[in-house]
Amino acid sequence: MKTKRVSEGIGSRRAADAPGPPLSCTRRQTLIWGGSSLLGLYALEEVLARGYDRPLIIMEQAQGMIVADPVLCVGCGRCELACTEFNDGKAAPSLARIKVDRNLNFGPLAPAIWRVGHGNMGDGLIIQDLCRQCPHPVPCANMCPEGAIVVSPGTKARVVDPERCTGCGICLRACPWEMITFDPESRKASKCHLCQGKPKCVAACPSGALRYVSWYDLTGRIPLRRPYHPPLIPERTVGCQECHLPGQVRNVREIGALLRGLWNGGGGGRPAGEIGFKWIDMAGTFLVPLTIGAVLIHALLRKFLRK
Repeated sequence: MKTKRVSEGIGSRRAADAPGPPLSCTRRQTLIWGGSSLLGLYALEEVLARGYDRPLIIMEQAQGMIVADPVLCVGCGRCELACTEFNDGKAAPSLARIKVDRNLNFGPLAPAIWRVGHGNMGDGLIIQDLCRQCPHPVPCANMCPEGAIVVSPGTKARVVDPERCTGCGICLRACPWEMITFDPESRKASKCHLCQGKPKCVAACPSGALRYVSWYDLTGRIPLRRPYHPPLIPERTVGCQECHLPGQVRNVREIGALLRGLWNGGGGGRPAGEIGFKWIDMAGTFLVPLTIGAVLIHALLRKFLRK
């Protein structure tokens, strides 16, 4: 009997060493990798919710935006004058919501590129800086301590409410493209609000370098003018976690309603949450703990069965 077991053991080892396609992974590896993946998704949810360590404020997406063609721009500055004359009642390019003058000579990177790159002192290409009407999360709105940056009713553009603005200047430092302006006379901040859907800068441009179009996301395509690492605001961080993070009571309630609907044959029901049910929430609430528990039970069973 002992000789037979030894021969069987040798035969099994020879079979394992025999040529052929190797086993891709074991059951234990599958459990470990699956659990690690779900655990990673669980952790990733918090990273996405914080948005590179910044608090989130849900805002409706803008309906339109202004885009520019640097090839057509002649650097006349009429867009800046039209903007300030309409919004501020004075010709002050430094207060314009569109920025051309600051890039006129040396481009967005300033004199550090001396006669190299964009601008009249480089290759002659004039770069117009415009508000991107950022999607969620909105940097300037996130950081305003007074909640003064709100959604315009008509165009859904992000606009500064002068009644709430205290002139603290935090939004100026929050915008990665430095598109917030500040009027030293009124002590108020301002930004592009799309002029109720009829931008004056677009109408005033003599070369057709500006267009008002339907919104699309440009925030990831245009280099930042400054790094964006604002501190977290504790009150908004709590709100962010309640809205996004998995494992919350609201998520458990939604998934419970979904399962009850499936059990009763009602098609799973409809989630009642503000953001809505997401599969990653289900992974964080149920699948991650179940996977970790399965891996631990599997390891314990193998350990005791070997004894």
